[in-house]
Amino acid sequence: MRALVVTAVGAESDSVLAGLTPHPDSPGAEPRTLPGGYLITRRDLPGIAFDVLVAGVGPAAAAAGTATALALAEPGYGLVVSAGIGGGFVPAAPLGSLVVADAIVAADLGAQTPEGFLDVSALGFGHSVHLPPAELAARAAEATGALLAPVLTVSTVTGTADGAAGLTARHPMAGAEAMEGFGVAEAAAAHGLPVLEIRAVSNAVGPRDRAAWRIGGALAALTEGFHVLGPVIANWGERHEQHREQQRDQHRQRRPERR
Repeated sequence: MRALVVTAVGAESDSVLAGLTPHPDSPGAEPRTLPGGYLITRRDLPGIAFDVLVAGVGPAAAAAGTATALALAEPGYGLVVSAGIGGGFVPAAPLGSLVVADAIVAADLGAQTPEGFLDVSALGFGHSVHLPPAELAARAAEATGALLAPVLTVSTVTGTADGAAGLTARHPMAGAEAMEGFGVAEAAAAHGLPVLEIRAVSNAVGPRDRAAWRIGGALAALTEGFHVLGPVIANWGERHEQHREQQRDQHRQRRPERR
């Protein structure tokens, strides 16, 4: 199985790759440059190969970079993962903790009305939520000690108490916010692929206070998370492929013979 891990910036990619490297001193493959200037680096683990992509910041850049990598992949991928740091909804997701998405939500894609915010699904313009495979998300959260909760995708990071209160009111179960997950999920869905999102919490969602950010700790947590995620994803991928093969066999058996 091959999995594509999509990050926004190089520091996130480096942290993921460090977690996917079996031994710190073992040499890894050099990054390649895809059309569009996207850097992608491969790591091989037992039963699975990971390609870690730096796609850029925000949902549009994330969607474009992910779609480019998926279109060029040969052989194709079996899973796409959005990974990086983000803001946590405290106290459920404190600084340095991990959040695995059970739903990837476009939280600010829609329209403001006198009655409040309407998302794109309420407007009739598509959907605003992607659901990762429930079993995989649950196993990933259990293995990493992460909170299993919705992760919100925003184009503008929340920086005020009012903004945080508005998001919490609309999404009371949310664990984290970031800027790329929904874009990654849209590209994965266009290729018929499942998607997972994992975020390491570097700051609290709310008033912008850079002195309180803990980016280094969040990146270290991301590395530790991927150190245990590799085998979890490989195991899920093996069983997922076996299930798909069984479905193909059943489909072939049901087809009438040609005379």
